[in-house]
Amino acid sequence: MNPSRWSFRTQFLLGFLACVALLAYALYLEHVQGLIPCPLCTFQRGAFALLAIVFLVGGLHAPNTRGGRGFYGFLALAAAGLGISIAGRHVWLQGLPPDQVPACGPDLGYMMEAFPMGDVVRKVLTGSGECAKVDWTFLGLSMPAWALVWFIGLALWALYAGFKRRKSRYY
Repeated sequence: MNPSRWSFRTQFLLGFLACVALLAYALYLEHVQGLIPCPLCTFQRGAFALLAIVFLVGGLHAPNTRGGRGFYGFLALAAAGLGISIAGRHVWLQGLPPDQVPACGPDLGYMMEAFPMGDVVRKVLTGSGECAKVDWTFLGLSMPAWALVWFIGLALWALYAGFKRRKSRYY
């Protein structure tokens, strides 16, 4: 199994499956393990969902032209870039010294009801104390750090799939 021989469709649909698996694991941790996501975690899920949609649409469309594949590569890069920025901010917050961690704010549900959307986004991206708390680690990395790794990996995967020279329209 040589990934360089896989079609654009296969590569993008595998990207879609990776995003779905990551979202399913996040839902498992929330609903089975009882980990409540902070607002930044919720935004990262949204970025994974957006990236999954781009991968799915690109995989189903599977354009034959280099420009068409590049278009989907750029769209996936933009979605992954959004996720990278959110996860990077989250990792940064978790690395702050305890005396510099912002105070805890209201939960996302309350903010969505009480504030305009622009204020909600601004408040979430500035972060709060609950976003600095590390509840889960694997191999020494927190969940936002793993999300960052996955966003970077999926961005590289999308660029490879979107801009790889293909010998025929089937590769």
